[in-house]
Amino acid sequence: MSTETRKLDRVVIRFAGDSGDGMQLTGDRFTSEAAAFGNDLATQPNFPAEIRAPQGTLPGVSSFQLHFADYDILTPGDRPDVLVAMNPAALKANVVDLPDGGILIVNTDEFTKRNLTKVGYDSNPLEDDSLERFQVHKVAMATMTIGALEETGLGKKDAERAKNMFALGLLSWMYHRPTEGTERFLREKFAKKPDIAEANVLAFRAGYYYGETTEAFAVTYEVAPAKLNVGTYRQITGNTATAYGIVAAAQLSKLPVVLGTYPITPASDILHELSKHKNFDITTVQAEDEIAGIGIALGASYGGAIGVTSTSGPGIALKSETIGLAVMTELPLLVIDVQRGGPSTGLPTKTEQADLLQAMFGRNGESPVPIVAPQSPSDCFDAVVDATRIALKYRTPVLFLSDGAIANGSEPWLIPEVDTLPDLTVEFATDPENFQPYSRDPETLARPWAVPGTPGLQHRIGGLEKQDVTGNISYDPENHDRMVRLRQAKIDGIEVPDVVVDDPSGEAKVLVVGWGSSYGPIGAAARRVRKLGLPVAHVHLRHLNPFPKNLGDVLKSYEKVIVPEMNLGQLALLLRGKYLVDAMSYTKVQGLPFKAEELQDVLADVIKGVSA
Repeated sequence: MSTETRKLDRVVIRFAGDSGDGMQLTGDRFTSEAAAFGNDLATQPNFPAEIRAPQGTLPGVSSFQLHFADYDILTPGDRPDVLVAMNPAALKANVVDLPDGGILIVNTDEFTKRNLTKVGYDSNPLEDDSLERFQVHKVAMATMTIGALEETGLGKKDAERAKNMFALGLLSWMYHRPTEGTERFLREKFAKKPDIAEANVLAFRAGYYYGETTEAFAVTYEVAPAKLNVGTYRQITGNTATAYGIVAAAQLSKLPVVLGTYPITPASDILHELSKHKNFDITTVQAEDEIAGIGIALGASYGGAIGVTSTSGPGIALKSETIGLAVMTELPLLVIDVQRGGPSTGLPTKTEQADLLQAMFGRNGESPVPIVAPQSPSDCFDAVVDATRIALKYRTPVLFLSDGAIANGSEPWLIPEVDTLPDLTVEFATDPENFQPYSRDPETLARPWAVPGTPGLQHRIGGLEKQDVTGNISYDPENHDRMVRLRQAKIDGIEVPDVVVDDPSGEAKVLVVGWGSSYGPIGAAARRVRKLGLPVAHVHLRHLNPFPKNLGDVLKSYEKVIVPEMNLGQLALLLRGKYLVDAMSYTKVQGLPFKAEELQDVLADVIKGVSA
């Protein structure tokens, strides 16, 4: 039987299974091959917070969604075109997102009566009519994997673990993906266990050959490479891009970096990645707790290094006193917050952007701090370099607000030319004749940065209020008022680029304003409503404190402003308070990113209401 090949411009695939089924590895490998092939792509991993949830249960389901295309895409996709379900729990948790006519590939070996009962199925959905609206392919993945590995001598349990590679091989065949890279990766990953490496390669090939030889699949699919800007690309996650940006900032400033941190989901990969780069004068210290981590970082900044600390929302709460100390001592410090669902421990592996007000106001006293937020995984590189620029130039702690969707998601990154990156070099104070620790640069209002041990530059350091110019301890009311206003003026005067409005027709009456990881869904939704003939403008903010200088004028030039956020309206509150605009909130706090389709409906309704 010959197989038809259909050409598609885009596909969304979701791999779903038990948290021990290797869905993240499977999705990551398919992503790597899509990237190597030249597709544009975006990914969305989704995994449980429990270290090991009970096997085969709904809380233990792990999934990985990949959107790849032959054109520029902005999101991991709203719904999968293809769902690979490794067990009943994965099917039940994810089939609601599969559209009618979607392809469903199911590992039949796990559909036992016990597993079905465990997740509340009264009957086997593979045998009743509940899945008839989908293209269902029943594949005994475990059985065929065990059969393919019979000659390796591996036990049945060990052999069955390779069924995720069988699934990867089958999907690689369906979408004409190259196989050499995955086989090479498996042999390198399991180099110390060559029998396991060979077993995974054999399982991968078995899945590929099954697709090639079975008559169950009448159609395969091709997605051509995307026409991206010329250059060298690599697939990158937000956490990796953040780490690379910190390494680049060290080189651009010619300063060492000291990361003082404490592991916390979803920020830990920044520590893992930076620890690999000691050759770039990067020192990583895993402290005993969050407070010690930022103390190490601030101490490093006092000593003339770039102090960095990384955490998530609960850690920011613990670090707030030391951030205030950095405000008072006016030292550069990079504080990375990879936001997750809260409050308290909240949803450790789920995304949210609800730390904005904590970043803005979460310290005692008048304690202003610049806030920078990347919009996508690859944007983390440029954004963290920019945040470091601000910290060094203005002698201030800077809060960098990433989030779980950005941190764990991935996309192609155009590796920049080194000569296009900014100069971050710093001049330390060296002249003892004219040294005053709290004198200020007339342009930036930054105080001098004096490396301890420099002859004649001794000065007081600490959290007590400083006397203007001399830095001596001062309880004088007028001096305190002056210092509070100076610190605020320094932040207000930070140079940030004007906001750029995406309004192709110039006829829009509605402006949608976003920040952080909402960039992709908002951008995709804007594209959709424009195709419907409804003009809409889009502004996305990287700098949240201070805001770009032209933002107020931009907001007031539209009849309606709508602000989608994964919180209960924090940016909208700030925009209303500062610019007196009637910003309309659209909010979602489900631990999941916005879908383009939901924002499309919201924007369309608002635009039609304004035009009526």
